[in-house]
This record gives sequence, structure tokens and C-alpha cells, in this order.
Amino acid sequence: MHKVVMGIALAWPVAAQADEVVIAALGDSLTQGYGLVAEQGFVPQLQAWLDGQGAEVRLINAGVSGDTTAGGLSRVAWTLTPEVDAMIVALGANDLLRGIDPAVSRANLDGILQAADAAQVDVLLLGMEAPGNFGPEYKAEFDAMYPDLARDYDTLFAARFFDGLAAEGSDLASVRDDMQPDGIHPNAEGVAKIVAALGPEVLKLIARAEE
Repeated sequence: MHKVVMGIALAWPVAAQADEVVIAALGDSLTQGYGLVAEQGFVPQLQAWLDGQGAEVRLINAGVSGDTTAGGLSRVAWTLTPEVDAMIVALGANDLLRGIDPAVSRANLDGILQAADAAQVDVLLLGMEAPGNFGPEYKAEFDAMYPDLARDYDTLFAARFFDGLAAEGSDLASVRDDMQPDGIHPNAEGVAKIVAALGPEVLKLIARAEE
């Protein structure tokens, strides 16, 4: 949805960018591009993929390494500048690494989506899956919060950030060739596969923002 901006606008100075959709990618090191040269990160590769599709879009890298859902919530207000039309939310991986209560993570994501809704910004929510070692109850609660919140806020939803790499239920260790030595972050080739899988969902987000 395009936001309504009050005031007097001069049409000709901004006409060249009138159809450009601006998307902020709010996330952690996976979004920020940890361990990669700048052009190999998730946001630059996604920008290149979208450019190749002819999309009139500009991505803003709002990824911060180490960020949890709480960190995302603390900075969502200043991420949602007036120029932002849509937002990709990719948070939760560091909540898992720290074993944070899924109820806390859900509340933080809820706050982020509330802020986006108040700013009239469309959202693509990217899910994460908890590993089995946290126990079945933790996994069920964590995994469910993403589709639940997407339904509550009528956001677009992609179930797994790593969908382009690992089959559902598989371990990231099974895709070592697509990962950096730490086994946590994708390498450039892995990012390319992630982008190819998520790109069509971002095109849907662009289409929704243009409505």
C-alpha cells in the first residue's frame, strides 16, 4: 500500500522515481551479509535479481549482525522512514542461538508488525525453524509464531529463509558447500540460491506495495 503523504508536492522533481518501490530489509547478519564482500550479500544479490526482473525497486539494507527480534523492535521506528513503502522482516535466528522464550520472540515480532501496520508499510515475513534439540514444545511454539503473525497482520509470508538451500526438516549441515566455514552463514553461492527462492515472494511484495 502506498502511504498518503500530506502537504504540497512538486511533481516534476520526483517524477523520475515516482514508480520506484523502496523496501527496507530488517534483519540480522543473514540480511547484513556477514562474512561476504558487499556485493555478495543478501541485499545486493536480491537487488540484482530484482533488477534482472525489471522491477522498479530500491532495497535498503537494515540488517545488523547479532540482532535478535528485540533488537529489530528497538530500531524499527527509525527504519520505517517516510520513503519506505514495504519491509522484509527476517529475524529470529539469534533468538534461537540464545534459546530465547518463543513467547518473547513472538511479542517482539508482533511489535514490529504493529509498527509497519501503523506506518502503512506492506511486509514480507520470513520464517525460521527451530532445531529439534530445543525440544518438541519449543520447536512447535517457535515455528508457529511466523505463520500465526502473518495471518494476524495479513502479511506476505515465506516459511523459511533458507528455503533455497535445505529441504524442509533437513539440517543445514547437509548443505555445507553453500555455507561459510562457521556453518551458520551462507556463502555467496548459497546466498544466490536463497535469493532465487525468495525473489518471487519479493516481487509479490512489490506488487502489493504498488496497489
